[in-house]
Formats: sequence, structure tokens, C-alpha cells
Amino acid sequence: MLPLSTATFLSFALAALLIELTPGPNMTYLALVSANDGRRAGFATVAGIALGLAVIGGIASFGVAELIQASSLLYEGLRWAGTLFLLYLAWEGWTAGTDVVSSSGNPGGKYFMRGLVTNLLNPKAAIFYVAVLPTFVEAGRPILAQTTLLTVVYVVIATAIHGMIVVLAGTLEPFLNDPRRERISRRLLSALLALVALWFAWSTAR
Repeated sequence: MLPLSTATFLSFALAALLIELTPGPNMTYLALVSANDGRRAGFATVAGIALGLAVIGGIASFGVAELIQASSLLYEGLRWAGTLFLLYLAWEGWTAGTDVVSSSGNPGGKYFMRGLVTNLLNPKAAIFYVAVLPTFVEAGRPILAQTTLLTVVYVVIATAIHGMIVVLAGTLEPFLNDPRRERISRRLLSALLALVALWFAWSTAR
């Protein structure tokens, strides 16, 4: 039996779906990785993103996310660290050669960590758990059970959408095996990721 009403459950699922369908850093980076380095790298990144979202959800349940939202210093530190990390990924994608991934001993681990770090440095994820998720918690029902379920629902929906992006973008990898096409696509997506990083810095400003 659900710890909250079916109507609330479905409303939250729809809200999470719409939020995740909004273009953002995760979508752009997943497209960059999957189109140029393949689905394996893309799914490793998805796993890192999923863990990051789950960790932030767990942290939020202990009130740490509220502390981040209340502290301008912590919030700004996360915001700019996230922006700089995205710009670094865009720069690396722009300058990388076609043999970078194949020369790596464990590319999956690298992309997993990048997906994880990108989301841990995203204050918008923390704010979602503080400002949006609690509005779906029903009074008179177990709060911990509700927040846990809603967090799981959000992570599952986000992961499903990210997985779809990997599958779609990964279909382009065989076409991009040509070094010239690979370089052009990598640089276009890297430039887009840099623009998303700047938009992220602007949209998260207080």
C-alpha cells in the first residue's frame, strides 16, 4: 500500500517527468558522451547521475539541503563549482582527440564519476528536494515513507529519460566513426554544453 494517495503519487510523477524533460546540463552532456564515445560511456554517466540524485535526496531528508538553500555562501560555492565543472567538461570535449576514450583503462569509471560530481554540484537538485518535493507530502501520513518513495520515483523517472537519451544519441556513434565527423559533432556538442553551463550559472543566480 502506498504511503500517500494515488492522485498525489501520479501528480508528482507527472511533475518529475516534465521537469526532467526540460533541457539541461545532464541532457547535453549525455548526448555529447553517447554520440561520440558510445552507449557504454553514456550508461556509465547515467549511473553516476542516478547515484548523485539519490544521494542529494538522502541528504535533503536530513535537512542539509535546507542549510544549503539558506546559506548564500554554500549555495554560491556549489553553483559556481558546478558551472566551472561543466565548462571544464565542455573544454575537454572540444580539445579531445578521437583516441582519448580508447586509451583510457577504465572509461566507464571516469564517466560514472563525472555524472556523479555534476549532480552533487548542482544546487537546483537540492532545491527541488527542498522546495518541490515537500509540496506533495500529505499531512497525517508517515513523512519519511512519503519522502523516500517520492525520491525513488524521481530518480527512476530521471534515469529512464537519461537512458532514452543515451540510446538515441548512441545510434549516431557508428555514423561518427569517421574522424572528421566525430570532431565536428564533438565540438558542436561541446559548444552547446558550454552555453548550457553559462545558462546554468544565470538561471541559478539569486
